[in-house]
Amino acid sequence: MDKLDIHFANEHEIRSVQLKALDILEHFMDFCNKHALSCFVIGGALIGAAREGGFIAWDDDIDVFMPRGDYEKLLELWPRDGLGQYMLCRSNEEINYRHTDTSIVDTATTFINTHSKDLNIAHGICIDIIPLDGCAPGGIKRAMQIFWAMAFCLFNAQRLPDNQGRLAKVLAKAAYAIVQKPKTRYKIWSMAEKRMSQYPISESAYVAELVTGMKYLKLRYPKEIFASSVQLGFEGTQISAPVGYRQYLSMAFGDYMSPPPESERKPKHHTEYYSATQPYAEFKGIFYALAK
Repeated sequence: MDKLDIHFANEHEIRSVQLKALDILEHFMDFCNKHALSCFVIGGALIGAAREGGFIAWDDDIDVFMPRGDYEKLLELWPRDGLGQYMLCRSNEEINYRHTDTSIVDTATTFINTHSKDLNIAHGICIDIIPLDGCAPGGIKRAMQIFWAMAFCLFNAQRLPDNQGRLAKVLAKAAYAIVQKPKTRYKIWSMAEKRMSQYPISESAYVAELVTGMKYLKLRYPKEIFASSVQLGFEGTQISAPVGYRQYLSMAFGDYMSPPPESERKPKHHTEYYSATQPYAEFKGIFYALAK
């Protein structure tokens, strides 16, 4: 039995993480409404909303899309008008979260991913905010956009990729051996982010998610899918979904209305420890940021 199985031993345990993530999402959607920011629940939570009206039993997170313009505004607005215990976490020159998007973290909880257990960062239950960018026009420009997105993900995450295959790990390891200084890595991923996100959605026919791995990086979604939002029932409340959510789900996941095989019904995160009621700071030196 591995650590993931130990720390999500039963449905009650994972349910506590789900409900806390939903609480964060509700606060986040209120914040977006207040500041006229667009956001769309996606991924497993959206599948759950469409198929079951709530969480998929084994899902352990919530993902949200934001158009790049609103995504950057969020970084400016949250520190000025954020919500108490909820911390916005996005890698910058001073700190790296080993995570290619932005997270809204509940600092009164604990969720320690194995891949970042050595870091002294915010290790709470969170929701992930993923930018939507305009797709580059034409084959060559699109290929270069994908190249810059891969460079961004590689040097921003600064860890061997999960679930991307053995070749990706070998290439990542080689790149990290060549470029070892954190400041140099920051310069590379900062430049790559500017290059990959240079195409405004307003001038593009398609949009793309450029920070979530090769499986989704190649997809080009018609931007009409995300032209507006609709409300879907979810766990007795309402969540914001893209108006074309059925098309998005079909493109990203195929037959999303049919549950996957039993062997694939498991949380995607490998955790060292979690708690929906205890702050992660209590576990510094115990489950994370261990003395070397």
